Amino acid sequence: MNFFVLLHAAVSILLILCILIQQRTTGFSSAFSGGEAFVVQRRGAERLLFRTTVILSILFFGLTILQWYLPVGLF
Repeated sequence: MNFFVLLHAAVSILLILCILIQQRTTGFSSAFSGGEAFVVQRRGAERLLFRTTVILSILFFGLTILQWYLPVGLF
């Protein structure tokens, strides 16, 4: 297998794990019911997890676009 395919698979698994272990701040129903608005401040491990999720998602989409435009013979 190619390096980019393995890297893409590893990034996708890590991204899924980061999304699943994040704590929910609001429920789905409160988004549409006009519930109280409040500011969420992330601190410590929650902030690190949020930033890791953002970095992994950018890397995931970057690898997807890179694999789309690279020649097929490279994989």
